[in-house]
Amino acid sequence: MKKLRIALTKGRLEQATVALFKKMGYNVDELENKGRKLILNMPPKPIEVVLAKSPDVITYVEHGVCDIGVVGKDTIMEHGASFYEIMDLGFGKCNFALAGLKGKDFFSGFGHKVVASKYPKVAETYFSKRNMDVEIIKIEGSVELAPILGLADAIVDIVETGTTLKENGLVVYEKIAPVSARLIVNIASMKIKKNEILTLVEDMKASL
Repeated sequence: MKKLRIALTKGRLEQATVALFKKMGYNVDELENKGRKLILNMPPKPIEVVLAKSPDVITYVEHGVCDIGVVGKDTIMEHGASFYEIMDLGFGKCNFALAGLKGKDFFSGFGHKVVASKYPKVAETYFSKRNMDVEIIKIEGSVELAPILGLADAIVDIVETGTTLKENGLVVYEKIAPVSARLIVNIASMKIKKNEILTLVEDMKASL
């Protein structure tokens, strides 16, 4: 059997995926006791796991140094291009949403609108579909600050529970798209390691 290399998004998706591997009966001892190691094994399965930040998971899969990746749909919508998205893993659920200050009507009036987001591509695609000409400002940190400080009329961001919005006086104006963890596969790997990949996918489906 050919060895598979899987890129996992570090953090909550990593924890949920390791729990899934454990449920599948795979040996996750190295993953649960990883220390500072970034490349780990699941013996006796010929599988190597690489821990990476979410945009890097896509980069590694697209360039073929990893065969498979586990990454959020949010990252795929913002950074994805050429790979197969073959499975919704059903965990890491949240939503992309347009949000802003409570009591404001973002869609009223014809004035120049400004939106802040960590995901400018997602925001641009959303407003393009609504035929709205909106200025998008890229924010790296706490995007909730942008409308509070008067930098933007609204934000496009990931909303899980809504607690952060509520505690900062913001509300969801409109949900944009659901987000959850997805299994992605390198296009060449799907041909070269088809049997190994399909075996893994079937094991996952049986344990979800």
